[in-house]
Amino acid sequence: MLIREGLTFDDVLLLPRFSGVFSRMDVSTSAKLSRHITLNIPLISANMDTVTESTMARAMAKLGGIGIIHRFLSLERQLEEVRKVKRAENVIIEDPFTVSPDITLGEAKSFMRREGVSGVLVVKVKAGKKQLVGILTRRDLLFETDDRQKVSSLMSKELVTARPDITLEKAKNTLHEYRIEKLPLTTKDGYLVGLITLKDIVERMQNPTSAKDKKGRLMVGAAVGVKEDTLVRTEALLQAGADVIVIDVAHGHNSRAIETTKLLRKTFGSKIEIIAGNIATPEAARDLAKAGADGLKVGIGPGAACTTRIVTGVGVPQLSAIMDVAKEAKKLGVPFIADGGVKNSGDLAKALAAGGDTVMIGNLLAGTKESPGEYILERGVAYKYYRGMASYEASAEKSRIDGLQGGQADGFFRSPEGASGRVPYRGEASMVVTDMIAGLRSSMSYLGAKDLNEFQKNAEFIRMTDSGLTESGPHGVK
Repeated sequence: MLIREGLTFDDVLLLPRFSGVFSRMDVSTSAKLSRHITLNIPLISANMDTVTESTMARAMAKLGGIGIIHRFLSLERQLEEVRKVKRAENVIIEDPFTVSPDITLGEAKSFMRREGVSGVLVVKVKAGKKQLVGILTRRDLLFETDDRQKVSSLMSKELVTARPDITLEKAKNTLHEYRIEKLPLTTKDGYLVGLITLKDIVERMQNPTSAKDKKGRLMVGAAVGVKEDTLVRTEALLQAGADVIVIDVAHGHNSRAIETTKLLRKTFGSKIEIIAGNIATPEAARDLAKAGADGLKVGIGPGAACTTRIVTGVGVPQLSAIMDVAKEAKKLGVPFIADGGVKNSGDLAKALAAGGDTVMIGNLLAGTKESPGEYILERGVAYKYYRGMASYEASAEKSRIDGLQGGQADGFFRSPEGASGRVPYRGEASMVVTDMIAGLRSSMSYLGAKDLNEFQKNAEFIRMTDSGLTESGPHGVK
């Protein structure tokens, strides 16, 4: 039996070369997520329940990347998380929140708190259409203490509206001229068809490189499994606005994952962007691409909270896995995500230089403000809870949602392949992402690369000894 050598990020360094790049800000970090989706930065937040829900996904999209909403939620919750991202920074909100003029002020307040909005449009429904009759905002609610009043008695009735074909520039001028924060869009007959808000325009101006879909909404992905409800869940997620569907299984090179990929492609055709994984071999890349995948996810066991390699003895060191898959993926024209094992910006650069199109990170983002993990303060030190999705705790939660006994599936006990614990609190996700991208830009300038394609062409690795690794970090400094 031939035993191959497997390498990971700490085993190598990139060789510097002549560079004509004068500033790291002169390089482009745009990257292909899948066949038809391009991001402005090559970073994706992991589809883990202590990493990515709507708050993280919004933050990632605003920074130019994307977040993948994890699948360990009820269908209703997952759909709501996707919708929250799609509503977050939208030029035109096509289905704005509305209330009836006949409900009480207390009911309206409760609705606004639940949806996290500062105002709602008031409509009367006629033959399935919404006739705009007013707007209820924070100003209307000031000093009002009687929650039994009808909304109709408090709403503002004199409205400034616009037609749905209004340009963004004209909308900005209208909002400024009338000193208003919300501009309802109506037909000639006064029926509501959309909404433009000052907040969304300001955020769009502040985040010019955010990842947007064709309608100007923040991009977001969602994960699905390979169970009986996958088709129903996928259809609902697409209707909610998910830009990409990630088929999320630990071992993506298996018949169920391949058949699920084929089924989704056959059912939804060109209306769906599919990323399949996880894999670690060129054969897996070929089979999933043939089944209809638009993108792949590479990584068997490199994650900080993953114990697959220890529990099963199976896996490929991440740098070798990336390089192996890259050879086949480039031939097929299928971009792939290098998922796991990245501890710093140097690892990010190595993963991309080795052939990855984008990189998925979990541990580094799990400690940020935007992650859904529990915030822990112990002896004055802040942490956040983090767990692998194959940990006992995550498996028990998944089983609870599925109505199974914890740790069991298909009638037998499953050994956990993940760990749980806490990670240092790192502040806002933007701080982590900005630091990672700054390091990547510097790496690209060292290799004389103005974009990621040139970065990969210019990349040459040198193997390090343990002493070389020691020398690479801070040493002799107290």
